[in-house]
Amino acid sequence: MAEDQTKQEEINRERWLQEELQLEERIHQAINPGGEKAVARLAQQGKRPVRELIQALIDPDTEFFELGVVAGFGLDYPGGIKDVPCAGLVTGLGKIHGNWSMIFANDSRVKAGTYFPITLKKHMRAQAIAEQCGLNCVYIADSGGAFLPMQADVFPDDGHFGSMFYNMARMSAMGLKQITLSTGGNTAGGAYIVFMADEALMIEGLAYSFLGGPPLVKAAIGEDIDAEALGGALVHTRISGGADHLCKDQLEGVHKVREILSQEVQQRIHLQRFEELPPAASEEMIYDLMPAGIHQAVDIRRIIECFSDGVGLQEYKRNYAPGRGDNLVTGKIRIKGIPVGVVAANNSGIIFVESARKATEFIIRCAMERTPLLFIQNSPGYMVGSDAEHRGIGKYGADMVRAVSNARVPRIQLVVGPDNGAANYGMCGRAYKPHFLFSTMRARTSVMSGRSAAEVLLSIERRKRKLKHEEMTDAEAAAFKKELLDKYESEAHPFYCGARLFNDRVLFFKEIRKALALALEVSLLAPISDSTFGNFRF
Repeated sequence: MAEDQTKQEEINRERWLQEELQLEERIHQAINPGGEKAVARLAQQGKRPVRELIQALIDPDTEFFELGVVAGFGLDYPGGIKDVPCAGLVTGLGKIHGNWSMIFANDSRVKAGTYFPITLKKHMRAQAIAEQCGLNCVYIADSGGAFLPMQADVFPDDGHFGSMFYNMARMSAMGLKQITLSTGGNTAGGAYIVFMADEALMIEGLAYSFLGGPPLVKAAIGEDIDAEALGGALVHTRISGGADHLCKDQLEGVHKVREILSQEVQQRIHLQRFEELPPAASEEMIYDLMPAGIHQAVDIRRIIECFSDGVGLQEYKRNYAPGRGDNLVTGKIRIKGIPVGVVAANNSGIIFVESARKATEFIIRCAMERTPLLFIQNSPGYMVGSDAEHRGIGKYGADMVRAVSNARVPRIQLVVGPDNGAANYGMCGRAYKPHFLFSTMRARTSVMSGRSAAEVLLSIERRKRKLKHEEMTDAEAAAFKKELLDKYESEAHPFYCGARLFNDRVLFFKEIRKALALALEVSLLAPISDSTFGNFRF
């Protein structure tokens, strides 16, 4: 038995180490668009890669926690554009004088920092986190504005270009600083990233900002003028007043941003934080414990031991409804000293009536006690069938969704396996606005499993053919199912989901503890509101 277990652990580890090599490669592609040639071109312009600027901006010996790194790959935009590495925009969390800030930086190596639909989505997701958590925002701006061939997809609607500036105005009114360092060109709508800031900095000879560039000015009013004379750093710091600080180079600009934010009141979390204790098991053990098969049962308690503090899991209703109730594990843990309530899919992850009822109770308790919630998602869905329906799976599943929707505590989702159907809702998926949503390489997010979808759609296809008095051969049925299985596997994969920002970051197993602790700390910077709940169907 011990030998079999060791062999299985070796299989598990090999699978996930190989998967994470693919993640490493995708991250490398995202942060190195254009390779060394692109870096050399920046140097010729007097610019540094944006991540170098960010590292100079944040406190020494601290890390930048980047979000949406794998966004923008495998898209299909006009002009044959398939990939927009990292969505052409770097976003993430960094500490400036000890305070967490949200940092945005256009990467001019990617289509001159142009805003595609995915760029807008990433920008506004970062703004949403900043507003929800009460963070100051720093924008390192170098953008050509909207991607004009897709103007109908980036300009006129809610959630398009204007929403960035709407968000800046609202956050400024809330007292959240909006600081812009212009390190290059900011044209048309992009100019408002400079002009909407509480304080704006521009670099002499490098930065310029105008609503209409020289070609548009020439076409509109016949005026011949170059970019520097039209809207350069000297114009806006000495004449128009559209910017506040003139800097000689990028590093001086970064240091000035730090100076501006040096007087901010120190942040604190709105919860008692206990002494941090190491986990009972090594984080590296997750590689051994996480089953290689996506649909294999998971012993989630052992996984939790690998990233939670060694005080252990204070479990809620562990003995309730054996075989049904324990498909969701509920209880309290600490992560780097921060208390958090856990709702974690266990075993097969199927949510039965009993597990839904238990989870609903626990979510409400945590909300009333102002305890943050961590949802560890590994569920293929709620139980189906006449027995489940008659016992009330629909109404009790709905109660779970109501509880998740109205819990006003910080909520974080970590996806470690199947993430299908209504279980995505009850376990605080993207539509339920978790403060942070992380996936791992084992995550598979889709309306149902590929296998289930293939069977459902195959039965529909067979019925359609019978109406035409046609029969489906075994070979045709097999080809039909394979096509659907391939489609679902592709679209459920964390790279596909990450490319479209269905998650905030794809995590390596070994960084789960660090990522969750950081997310909890940042989420707790804003005061916790009272939770109120609508009618339940108990």
